[in-house]
Amino acid sequence: MKKKVVDRFLKYVGYNTQSDNNSTTCPSTEGQLVFGKMLAEELIRNGLSDVEVDWNGYVMATLPANCDAEVPVVGFVAHMDTSPDCSGRNVRPRLIDCFDGNDILLNAEKNVVLSTRRFPEILKYKGEQLIVTDGTTLLGADDKAGLAEIVTAMEYLLAHPEIKHGKVRIAFTPDEEIGRGANHFYVPNFGADFAYTMDGGELGELQFENFNAASAHLIFHGVNVHPGSAKDKMRNSMLLANKFIANLPVGEVPEHTENYEGFYHLVKFVGQVDKTELEFIIRDFDKPNFERRKLNLERMVQELNTEYHETVVEIAIKDQYYNMKEMIDPQFYIVELAKEAMLSCNIEPKVVPVRGGTDGSRLSYMGLPCPNIFGGGHNFHGEFEFIPTKSMESACRVIVAIISRVAGL
Repeated sequence: MKKKVVDRFLKYVGYNTQSDNNSTTCPSTEGQLVFGKMLAEELIRNGLSDVEVDWNGYVMATLPANCDAEVPVVGFVAHMDTSPDCSGRNVRPRLIDCFDGNDILLNAEKNVVLSTRRFPEILKYKGEQLIVTDGTTLLGADDKAGLAEIVTAMEYLLAHPEIKHGKVRIAFTPDEEIGRGANHFYVPNFGADFAYTMDGGELGELQFENFNAASAHLIFHGVNVHPGSAKDKMRNSMLLANKFIANLPVGEVPEHTENYEGFYHLVKFVGQVDKTELEFIIRDFDKPNFERRKLNLERMVQELNTEYHETVVEIAIKDQYYNMKEMIDPQFYIVELAKEAMLSCNIEPKVVPVRGGTDGSRLSYMGLPCPNIFGGGHNFHGEFEFIPTKSMESACRVIVAIISRVAGL
């Protein structure tokens, strides 16, 4: 499977499928639709059935059962888009056949170096084959590795009918990176009893907890007066915004938190004297703490308005997704199933929380319990992204093992 999954991945990353948060269409970019149609054609050639691409760009297909027993229908999900945080155009991946443990010069012209000091986790893969970028784009392992792994596993099962399995459903979604991956996912049509997203990181990752998430949009209203005659008249909205930011808990930001710690993250600051807009994302695993964070922002807004005796700041908070653990706990056997499959492949499961979200978090609340499994990549969304090819092969084997074990339920 290793050569097939690597060749497939190298082909997939050549498609520019960056999503666009400013677009109102679905998919948000034409490249995703082009890519989805190519994937559908490949699935048909490989022998899968019920292959379809709907008008929103969702790709779905079926691996028919080859056993008589009635067993649960398991699904596998990956997303087609790559992050808009870093260019995904003209991705030029490079294979390093045997990583020697030294820094990797990604781009001599721009002096872009994948540093083992800055990214020490790469040293775990000394002696292995790696795929890296050319230092100018992201790689796209999030989540084209997951796509390649699912397709390769389906191809393998079709070529090995001696491995008995029930019906398997697969789905490839658009726009996951901008939070819309499940917007038009019709769970009844998918028809799986449970599923797994292949959207995790390093080898062995298994995740069934993720952040509760919300966004907050704030508008600060200033008063612009000529600075020469501004005394007691001007109100600088940018300074108001800075005052607001300074009152947030100092350590509760992404760069100072880890594991189950939540945060406020300022993602946008656009201002002039008369008007400044801020955008935050709010994250916490614990639902009561999540609610307190939202209330804290609203309290700070109210205090600022009270201080100035008028509405100098407005806030709009919108929930985005919730911790999938609440939906998965009642069917926890699907997590144990994935653990057992990994152990059968000599892979030690690493149960860690998702410090973010996946399609699975929303799908779980839509009636499709959906833990997340490793895809093998590291340093997503930037030019320092890399993926060990052995990890990709291992992900394929885990998919096959899960499907085989489901047939034994």
